[in-house]
Amino acid sequence: MVRRGVLIACLLLALLISACGGKELNEERILASPNFKDGQVVNREPSEEVASKSNIGMLKMFPFIFRMLSSEGKPSTPLPTIKTDLKSLDINDELFVWFGHSSYMVQSGGKRFLVDPIINEDGSPIPFINSPFKGSDIYKPSDIPTIDYLIVTHNHYDHAAKSTLKAIRDQVGLVICPLGVGKYLVDWGYPADKIVELDWEESFPLDDGVKIYCLTARHFSMRSTNDRNTTLWASFLLEIAGRKIYFGGDSGYGQHFKSIGKRFGTIDLAFLENGQYNERWRDHHMMPEDTLAAATDLNARYLMPVHNSKFKISFHTWNAPMIELAKLPVPDNMTIMRPLIGEVVPLWQDSYRFKEWWNID
Repeated sequence: MVRRGVLIACLLLALLISACGGKELNEERILASPNFKDGQVVNREPSEEVASKSNIGMLKMFPFIFRMLSSEGKPSTPLPTIKTDLKSLDINDELFVWFGHSSYMVQSGGKRFLVDPIINEDGSPIPFINSPFKGSDIYKPSDIPTIDYLIVTHNHYDHAAKSTLKAIRDQVGLVICPLGVGKYLVDWGYPADKIVELDWEESFPLDDGVKIYCLTARHFSMRSTNDRNTTLWASFLLEIAGRKIYFGGDSGYGQHFKSIGKRFGTIDLAFLENGQYNERWRDHHMMPEDTLAAATDLNARYLMPVHNSKFKISFHTWNAPMIELAKLPVPDNMTIMRPLIGEVVPLWQDSYRFKEWWNID
């Protein structure tokens, strides 16, 4: 009990003193944004708060946090993974590589995109809390090749990973992120002129014939106990080489998926969260059936389920997301992609076959 009390105190201290970033890059745009009310982002659909915004409310969450971070439900052996020489990949090949959780690299149209990279560090502000599963940490930041565009969907520690982002900054051409998130990148050494912050429904031309849209998501933001919902969270849609690729970030299920599907028509590939779910926070994280429903709403040809197989941030077993999703009936016009961490997955190839690697326990 004493050890647990010390850990809780350390966690609270870390959350209280965690750097919240410096000066806003786009303060006037934040003040003028219809998505910020009294300095806080508001979901477009009502979403129940998991805990109150006060420090007392956060304290009530600590028993749940420690249950989630216990060894129960974690893999008993190292995950089967593949270590690919990423720097040797031909930039003209259409492919993606998943690093576990919501981190992945996509190559399309001769460009390289890196989304929410957290390579081999802990997904929390405290070392040894929320550490990656053995086998899921085979890559190092030094393995990451030159990146044309870095996309950060929101400011949570398991998506905006400070050590990883600092380590790769010299390899990144341009950063795309939601309003308010850019200040962290500046604190970590990124030049402000290489950061593009977008609000929901804004778009930005990345290159000739390449465009990215910042779209809504149903989630929340927080990096310390006093900055809840002060920065935007988002999903992104990329139009490139005649294809549409959707980066879902974190989101509970909602009507926004149908709206996006109606607006953009067929989406060729959707990366959607499927993991770290619980009925308690279903407004912010999707259950497996929600993930499939969202992909259907998006008219997705290919679904890549992410937000799993690297950390334990919920009560389900580590492989439950993959097992439960596999039980659901999949539309005939949709393919679910299930690669190993580190596996090179060629895009737009229906004949590619995946192994049931998650059945190891």
